[in-house]
Amino acid sequence: MNARATLTNAMPELVALRRDLHAHPELGLEEVRTSDLIARELTALGYQVTRGLAKTGLVATLSQGSSRRSVGVRADIDALPILEETGLPYASTTPGLMHACGHDGHTAMLIGAARAIAERRHFDGTVHLIFQPAEENFGGAKIMVEEGLFDRFPCDAVFALHNDPDVPFGTFVFRDGPIMAAVDECRITVHGRGGHGAEPQSTADPILAGASIVMALQSIVARNIHPMDPSVITVGAFHAGAASNVIPERAELVIGIRSFDPGVRDELERRIRLIAEGQAASYGMSATVDYQRSYDATINHAAETDFLRALATRFSGADKVREMARPSMGSEDFAYMLKERPGSYFFLGGRVSEADRPLHHPGYNFNDDLLPIGAAFWTELVETYLKPA
Repeated sequence: MNARATLTNAMPELVALRRDLHAHPELGLEEVRTSDLIARELTALGYQVTRGLAKTGLVATLSQGSSRRSVGVRADIDALPILEETGLPYASTTPGLMHACGHDGHTAMLIGAARAIAERRHFDGTVHLIFQPAEENFGGAKIMVEEGLFDRFPCDAVFALHNDPDVPFGTFVFRDGPIMAAVDECRITVHGRGGHGAEPQSTADPILAGASIVMALQSIVARNIHPMDPSVITVGAFHAGAASNVIPERAELVIGIRSFDPGVRDELERRIRLIAEGQAASYGMSATVDYQRSYDATINHAAETDFLRALATRFSGADKVREMARPSMGSEDFAYMLKERPGSYFFLGGRVSEADRPLHHPGYNFNDDLLPIGAAFWTELVETYLKPA
């Protein structure tokens, strides 16, 4: 029996597991119940389970034969601070928290693969199943790496997937090189002089200066960055004042910045600082800039991406394999694992209807029919990568 048939037979159990995870979402670094469930499942299967990496992360290890080769597969386990609006019988039981990105499905897939790998034992070497917390906000991958993930659990290569409800069901999407952007956040505070709205000449209006900064920021990508270097500057929030007849003391802008090239990333920060300070000064005010670098760009390795592409073609047929035309401006902390070890990150499509909700939407629901596909693919990846001589 091949891996796909094995996992199809286990479909009811995988669905029940995924829906249990969905009903009990937990935020990054707080996934205590989720981690307990994963550890219980994998310990029962005979894996050596190591807990406590990045607080709630864990690694399940299984060795077979005499080969020194090893491979790692990652699933993210955290949820989002979103109020669920699906109305499903297994909807979140915690108001304000929701698995709106499908990490419940990713986790169930890898647990399903763990069962098949342990049952079949068609490999020679060591497999490390990495269940990572805090992908959404706190960089759990980076924390795990900093805490010695690959020193303690050596991997010749490491892989991860993400479901994509915008891609047709069962379609694999690959890309060499950059696939997800680096992401940074900047908070600009304009310091003015408040006063009565009827006496503007006696004030220094930070809203006016802030508006000027918003407009000037749009010139950076258009005029300071090469047209062939993808980058985005988004002013996502502008906070100032509370009444129509009061000019406030300060205004705050919250900005998201995305890029791929490290040099471009440096230039974006430099120009944002110059514009914020210069525009404020031109209005007789000052600005402070708090610029925080977050996730690095996710860069796939060519050989490992080629391996995935060939495997997916055998697994599902060439008609189910696509090349990603351009990288996504979304971000992913799997970047930090790929900086330490060769590997690749890819997408698995889940769309069956135009009514399917996108990721991070309060009405999103992971497509359970993907579970046996993802679990079987991970199983065959391990068995192919660690194929007995």
